[in-house]
Amino acid sequence: MKDQHAEIAPAERDHGPGGRVAPARQNPPKHGTWQDLKHGTRQNPPERGTSWTRTGRSRNTPAVTSLVALTVALTTALSGCTASQGATAPAADDRAAGPASEPSRTEPAEQAKPAEAAEPSATTPAGDGAATPPAEQAAGQAPAPPAPDAAIPTDPARLARSLTTTTARLRTAVDAWVRQGDPGKGNPPEQVVLLALHEQRIYRYLVRNREVATRTYARLPKALAATARDNVTAGRNLLSLVKPISGAAKFRVQPAEPADFLLARFKHAERRFKVDWEVLAAVMFVETKFGRVRSPSHTGAKGPMQFMPRTWDAYGMGGNIQDTRDALLAAANYLRASGAPRDYRRALYAYNHSYAYVDAVQLYARQIKRDIRNYYAYYNWQVFVVTTRGDRRLTGP
Repeated sequence: MKDQHAEIAPAERDHGPGGRVAPARQNPPKHGTWQDLKHGTRQNPPERGTSWTRTGRSRNTPAVTSLVALTVALTTALSGCTASQGATAPAADDRAAGPASEPSRTEPAEQAKPAEAAEPSATTPAGDGAATPPAEQAAGQAPAPPAPDAAIPTDPARLARSLTTTTARLRTAVDAWVRQGDPGKGNPPEQVVLLALHEQRIYRYLVRNREVATRTYARLPKALAATARDNVTAGRNLLSLVKPISGAAKFRVQPAEPADFLLARFKHAERRFKVDWEVLAAVMFVETKFGRVRSPSHTGAKGPMQFMPRTWDAYGMGGNIQDTRDALLAAANYLRASGAPRDYRRALYAYNHSYAYVDAVQLYARQIKRDIRNYYAYYNWQVFVVTTRGDRRLTGP
């Protein structure tokens, strides 16, 4: 696939965290989003830099950019990174909706974003059975999905209705995709892509509008309210680590590899290193939006899991830093050496020296564990960059 180059002039999007955890009884290496990590010997795991915000922070202070995502952004996410925390009134486009919980990266000219892959898996989780499918869907007449720039409501009651309906429709569409389609090959159905984007944009708005978010939770079904709080909290955490981009910048992005192709690789790494696949998925979501971001960080972190070269030399096991399978195995290897699965917080802090990052990854991982459809939803969240002139979307419709 050809890389897509996105230029962001006066306004851009920013996302992405990263960092690693040091093994027990050892001094955890430092890792930051878009920041440099020092690597040590096998006894002292090297640091890792994974975040993409041009913050000018020192290597010891992680810099994270949106949400993702979620992310990111949003991720969240979610991969993504986050941006400034000023509240923004939403408009009919993404620039008005605040950053979300998703990660994404931003660097000086000539940066890129990765892609994703697949392996089939069942999808009927225990999750929020909170959202009730719209009447049109129950009757077999699914309404047209929202346009990419459909207006996001600003009133809590309307926001709650929109989020409830969008979540229900997205889950129904994901079920159909997994049951009748092939998440291991090709692109997701348009219905899934557009509904996921709309969901993501709603969360990005809630991330930036705390009071509206609180009033919206009160109007949501209980299970969905819990999910919404997690997504918004993760997005705010990542946003707190991001500095909006000003001036011109270039990003390299690519389509993600198929969802089930990636899922197979997450599970393979889990089997080998005993690190939960949901945690690996959440890290990749926050770091590069499942590999969509191909640009290296300003400190030189590379690949879908954002490794600094010296850390890669110690934990990459001779693989290719740009290869998804190799990068996931290396990430699992590093997290295991840093304390996982016994102590995920320690391990994730070693991966990226920021507890805001750690909390965001754990919140996204929790949502995926509760309902695998959340993995497919996050997979379809797009890369946003936070700029001084608003948010910009780099991928998607």
